[in-house]
Parts: sequence; structure tokens; C-alpha cells
Amino acid sequence: MSRYSKLTRQPPQVLISPVAEKQPQVVTVHGDIRFDDYAWLREKDTRLVVNYLKVENEYTASKLSYLGNIQEGLYKEMRSRIKEDDNTVPYKYGDYFYYTRTEKGKQYDIYCRKYLFLDADEEIILDLNAVAEHHDYLVLEAYKVSPDHQLLAFVFDTSGAEFFACRIKDLKTGNMLGDRLMNLAGPMEWANDNTTLFYVTLNDVQRPYQLWRHVLGSNQSDDILVYEELDDQFHMGLTRSKSSKYLAMDLGSNITTEVRVLKRDKPYGKFKTLVRREEGVEYYAYLHDNDYYVLSNKDAPNFKLMRLSINGEDPTVVLPHREDTMLEDVSIFQNHLALLEREKGRVQIRILQIDTGHWRTIEMNQELYSLYFSWNKDWYSNFARVAFSSFITPYSVIDIDLRSGQQTLKKQDQVLGGYEPAEYTMMRHWAPTYDGQKIPLSILYHRDLDLNGKNNCIMYGYGAYGDNYDPWFSSNMFSLVDRGLVFVRAHIRGSSYLGRQWYTNGRMMHKKNTFRDFISAAEYLINEGITTPDDLAIYGGSAGGLLIGAVLNMRPDLFEVAVADVPFVDVINTMLDESIPLTTIEFEEWGNPRDKEMYDYMLSYSPYDNVSEQNYPHLLVLAGYNDSRVPYWEAAKWTARMRDMKTDSNDLFLKTDMMTGHHASSGRFDYLKDIAFYYAFVLDKLRATEWN
Repeated sequence: MSRYSKLTRQPPQVLISPVAEKQPQVVTVHGDIRFDDYAWLREKDTRLVVNYLKVENEYTASKLSYLGNIQEGLYKEMRSRIKEDDNTVPYKYGDYFYYTRTEKGKQYDIYCRKYLFLDADEEIILDLNAVAEHHDYLVLEAYKVSPDHQLLAFVFDTSGAEFFACRIKDLKTGNMLGDRLMNLAGPMEWANDNTTLFYVTLNDVQRPYQLWRHVLGSNQSDDILVYEELDDQFHMGLTRSKSSKYLAMDLGSNITTEVRVLKRDKPYGKFKTLVRREEGVEYYAYLHDNDYYVLSNKDAPNFKLMRLSINGEDPTVVLPHREDTMLEDVSIFQNHLALLEREKGRVQIRILQIDTGHWRTIEMNQELYSLYFSWNKDWYSNFARVAFSSFITPYSVIDIDLRSGQQTLKKQDQVLGGYEPAEYTMMRHWAPTYDGQKIPLSILYHRDLDLNGKNNCIMYGYGAYGDNYDPWFSSNMFSLVDRGLVFVRAHIRGSSYLGRQWYTNGRMMHKKNTFRDFISAAEYLINEGITTPDDLAIYGGSAGGLLIGAVLNMRPDLFEVAVADVPFVDVINTMLDESIPLTTIEFEEWGNPRDKEMYDYMLSYSPYDNVSEQNYPHLLVLAGYNDSRVPYWEAAKWTARMRDMKTDSNDLFLKTDMMTGHHASSGRFDYLKDIAFYYAFVLDKLRATEWN
């Protein structure tokens, strides 16, 4: 088939000279000769590529201009639900209460504090709106107040490429210090002397690999390299203990970790290895006084909790491994330890009184929800602070008394516009798979809808890195649900939703289970009469974009429309190129294609390599030009090949945001415009712009 055979229904300038003069790249791996017709799209910042993406964007804008009113209506609708002037629940740190707030009409957070009492005068310590005045994009990656609360180090990105910079503000005068730190990975911590900063930098492929020590007033070129991680599959993190006694350097690959610690009042000392790396074993340390607690999966796939001494005494098992329960996170205090654990997809809290060894279990009052630890930096606190929400319960901050277990609601986000939770129904369904497993499906719909009435439906999926996408609240979803859509989140393999095995059965040589699970979920929704192939939309981003690309190749007949957001679709070419950020780090997630067996397996599902002459659903592909995680060219190449190969007349659009990266727009209102854009596309293709 000619590369240009479908030019009549595609952007008229996109695939013509000088593009036609570009020769395909020839790649030979394990004796397999492959031609990549669109490898030239990797030539970032060249006139040819920039013009190509510009024409694609113009084509998308032109062809979808008729959705402008719908998009604007969706944007206004979603924005109208937001309480624009709001604030977070203050948390105590030293003698101050810290919080953020937002102001009506402003895109970014304002960071504030009050001294000693909540009714004291407010001190604004960082207004991100002022920082963003001369930038189209702004993300705050780290925000670290010095131990004496007189200085603020903040780490930020203004391009979306995730090369971070650090500035330091004198909170007494309000002035910025002359220190400028560049090429940061994000993690940063103060020593107790209030003049020494530790930070992590990136190598040429954006792997966090070096720990540096900086003294205020000096140039970055004079900083001291403390540690360099030589294993190119390992990345580096940096945290401090809640007691403020230690700094912890976390080193890890996808399946192996190591922890080293330094006393915070001895910044020129040497980091001590707390838990040595052991291939295939993960350790997550939570420092106490002269001992520390560790979540470890050594001989315990779902993790066990142990207590060890800083001085190297034999470990004690505090909570043993259980086949049906996965231990996920710990928040530790002077007298108590709070633990998040997951059983059959449901997260609960257990609290340990350290001196007695007594455990208490805390139950939440819903079946489907999201739960994680929220800000509480007070080592002496008598409560654990958690963030709770569900499909129908707005984001809520709850304090749980560590002694009695009593729950106190500190704040629940207000949803404007007359939102009533009773108008909606959420439930759990279980979809059977090809190999006898059952996939949890979290479902939300309007109570007036007949669930088995062959409805419009949108299904989200991810399925990678063991990440769990619990049913959390987003007021934006109701712009779909109120128009008659059933919203479904499929907790497929590749996540850890049903324990660690659920993750391992969706990675490496088991990766296809992720795609088959998503297909099984779609078949279940259709077979149960909840939707039909003509009424089903799917969405996935990043690794979830890989999911979308793979299932479209495997079963395009199941879906009417798909949205692939910053999709990781050029699997083989990307994973063969170790100059691309994340490649070596992710060999343990996807595999290394230089291994023949892995190459054959990865090639069998790589979306870009498996586009074929068949009909595909309507497809919208979204990308960020400065994306360092999934380069823009993956989306561009995939779209071009889809145009060349597909045999249908359905719409195929590529939109590349030339000013952002992996996470799209950074402002809270600009981000809503991004959502409104793809919502309008989905609603239009499902013939559901209004609910009749």
C-alpha cells in the first residue's frame, strides 16, 4: 500500500514533499530487518518536524471547529463546579501552620503560613501566580522550608521537560537569594544547620543519579558530589524522616531498592547503608528513634512489616506476609505507626501502638473509595491525617485519632452548582477473563439511568508499574455522567489492585494480560447489556496509551471512539534506544528487546509495529512537544502509520501541545480546557452532546 494512498481525507500538507523525500530508517535486530518510514519525526526542533506538527494541529482544529461551542460549554460547566477561592487544611510544622489557598480567577496555588495559632495573621511565602507571570507552563516539584523556618527552597519546571531549577527565598525579607541550582531531578532536603542543602541531579537521559551538597552563598559549580549511582537501571530519591533526625537516600530500580541514611545534624558525614540492595527485593524504610520499620517483599510478595535496629540487630517481624492482603504505605509517629493495606482492592488502615504492640483496624464507611496519607509533619501528633474520596464523595481530609480510632472530618471540598451525591450510583462488577480471573470494574452512572439499557459508556484503563487508580472524586466526570454516560474504571493486571501477583502477571512476558483484561472488560460491558460497541469509548494515558494502542490493534470492533493521551506506542524503537529518558530504568517493566525472547514478545504487541489494514474507531491522539517521558514523536509516528494503513473513513486526529510536556497544561483552568477538548470529541462521536 502506498504511503500516500489516503491523502484525500488527511491533512493536505502533512505527507507531501519534502516529507516524501525522507528515506525510511532500517533497523536490524536479531536478524529481523524492520523499516521505520516515520523515524524522521524524531528530528525535534527542525523546520520540517515543527511544520508537520503545526499542520497536524491546524487540521485537527479546523476539522473539530464545529465542536467549539460544546467545548466552551463543557469548560464553563466544569469550572462552575469549582470553588475558586479555597484553602487546604493547615498542617503543623514546628511553630507554624502551613497551608495553600487559591483565589478566584487565578491559575495557581498561593503558599501561606501562620505563626503559633490558626487565627494569627497570614504570611504569604510563595505565590505561584507571580512565579508564572512570564511562563506558559509552571509546575512546582518540591517545596522545602528550612528547619528554622526562615528560608524556602522551591524546585520548579517551566517547560514541561522536567528539567527542574531551584531558587531559595529569604522568608524574613521576602527576597530571593543569589543561589541558582539547575538540572535537578526534584528531590531536595535541608540539613539541620539551615545552610546546607542536598539535591539530586539528572544525567544525559534524565535518570536521577547524583546526590550533591550545596552551601548557601556558593556557586553550584563548587558543590560537592556526595554519591553517584552507576547502575543505569537505578534511580535516586531523597527524603527526611518525620522526626527530622535523618535524611534518607532511596536508590531503586523497578524491582530492587536500597536505603542509605545520614544524620541531619551532620551534613558532612557519610551516608550509612541501612538496607543493602538485593536483586528482586524491595525495602521501604520508615525511621523511628534508634530503630526503623521496613516494608519488605523478601519471601513476602504482598510485603511484610519488620522492625530493625539502626545498630544492626536482628529484625523482628511486626506484621507477617498474608496471601490476601498487600501492605502499601506507612506513616510513622513517635508513639504510633499507621499502615495502609489492601484486601480485594479495598484499602483500610491499621494503627500500631508502638510501646504495647496493640493493633487497631479502622474501617471506612463506603465500599469503593480512594484513601491515602495526607500532610502531617508533626512527629508528636496524636492523629494520622488521610485523604478520602470516592466517585460520589468529594475530596475529604480526615484526622484519625491514633489512640481511639475516632475519625474527625476536617474538610470536604465544596462542589458548586447544586451537586447531590444521591443523584448517582456507584458499584463494583467483576468481569471474567479468558484465563479464569475476574477483573474489578468500578462503575459510576446517574441513578435515573437503566444500567442494562445499552448506554453510552467510557472506560478508563492503565495497568502498569503496579499503580492503582482507585475510585476517586472528580467533578469533571459529571459532565459525562450527566449526559448519560456510564463511567467505568477497569482495574486490570499490571496494577496491584488485587495484590502483588496482579502486577507481576501484567508485566514483562505477561504484559499481554493487561490488554486481554481490558478487552474482557469491554466484552463484559457489552454482553451484560450495559453498552454496545457503537456506544463504547475508551481512554488511556502514557502507559495507558500503550493499552489503548494495543487493544485497538487486537479488537478494534469493540469500540466506537478512543482517546490516547501521550501514548507509549513505539515500544521496540524506544526500548532499543538507551539515549531516551526512562529506557534503561524500565527494562524491568517492559523488558530489554536486545534479548531475543523479549524482543519477539514485545514486538508482538507494540502498537506502532502492529498497525494493520483494518477498520479502526474514531481516534484522538494527544501529545506534548516537551514530553521527556513519552516523546511527542511516538504519537506522531503512530498517527502517521495509522493513516497509511487503516481502511475506514473514521476520524483520526493528532494534537500536539507545543508548550507543555507529559502532564499537559499546568494551570488549573487551562487544564480544564484540555479535558473539555477530548470530552467534546468523545461526546460527539457517541452522539451524546446532550442527554435526551
